[in-house]
Amino acid sequence: MNQVISHGFGLFLFAALVPLMRESIAISHWHLSLAGALTQMAYLGGAMLLGLVGHRLKTATLALATGTVSTLLLFTMSQLRNPLVMIVALVCLAMSAAMSWGSIVEIVSRCAQPHKRSTYLSCASSGTAWGYALSGQLLLWVVPAWGWESCWIVAGLTGALVVGLTGLMLRGLKAPVSDSTDSGVAAIPVSRLLSTILTDRTALLACLICFLVGFSTMPFSNWLNSYLEELGLPASLGGYCWSIVGFSGMVAGFVIGKLADRKGHASALLLIFVCFALGLLAFAYDPANAALIASFGYGLMYFPMWGIVAGWVNRHYSSTATMQIGGFCMVTFGLGGTIGNLLTGLIRDNTGSLQASYATLAFVALLLAGLGLHIKRAEKKVLHEIVGT
Repeated sequence: MNQVISHGFGLFLFAALVPLMRESIAISHWHLSLAGALTQMAYLGGAMLLGLVGHRLKTATLALATGTVSTLLLFTMSQLRNPLVMIVALVCLAMSAAMSWGSIVEIVSRCAQPHKRSTYLSCASSGTAWGYALSGQLLLWVVPAWGWESCWIVAGLTGALVVGLTGLMLRGLKAPVSDSTDSGVAAIPVSRLLSTILTDRTALLACLICFLVGFSTMPFSNWLNSYLEELGLPASLGGYCWSIVGFSGMVAGFVIGKLADRKGHASALLLIFVCFALGLLAFAYDPANAALIASFGYGLMYFPMWGIVAGWVNRHYSSTATMQIGGFCMVTFGLGGTIGNLLTGLIRDNTGSLQASYATLAFVALLLAGLGLHIKRAEKKVLHEIVGT
């Protein structure tokens, strides 16, 4: 549920409301580009901090603290009128979001049964989709009646409810489940963490996946409503796109997680990457008619991806080490998102349109699908070698 407020509202509601907030606040395309880049850098900073010191923190306390901070910032956003101050608040939300997800990964990896971890992690990561879906409904129903400020108030009220429920659920958490993975080294020493990321195949590929996902998804979501506005399409289409993203992600969290537990993580990753790439290719070719298709592919891939990658890493590392590697995965995600947002803004300034930017994102999505195919073939080769011996 922390994902609903920290990611679903905290990071993406601003981008969805930008066209509506321009009526009362002087928000330019430069502000949107700066917000996208700085929030990704903040996400990177929070993830790096978690990777270095997260193993020394109590993850239950961290989950509650990040939820509380996110809730307070959401209430604050309704009262702000200066774009730069809004960006500062978004930066704090992004850092809190990164640390929130890391705490969730550690708790689930430590307490869930091994054969259900990918399902639980994928469902947890799809909490962001609930925020997306709610954002779409807020755009369609709340804003026309009470204005954009009411969206942030509703988000803050939701956050307060989530923090209370999180506290109750953590109190009733069952004892940790022990398995062969957690019998190894509990945490990777900080001095060896970077070398592990660079030399271990699983850790390196996980970080590369997150880099490409950040590069392609963050500009897509941050600039989607602006691109639809540029094309002269109705504002309601943006609301429907956000709703489709959210609803597809909500379903994908459970379905893709089950697929990973039953058929393997490589199969699940390949499926969602191919669907995402096909959706972006269609959107780049015909934005007006393929916007909902691209939104469906986005939701199908982005939300469960975090849980599937974390479950894949957890097959090789303990829960604490998984959290540390997950922190660096978020670092690469933030780096990819920063570069993608800056490149998107640069292309728009030079061409006066976002068309070329979305064609670039479609190409990156194809690279992601190719990486999924490589992982699938490698996993199949290892399985054959094991069977042969």
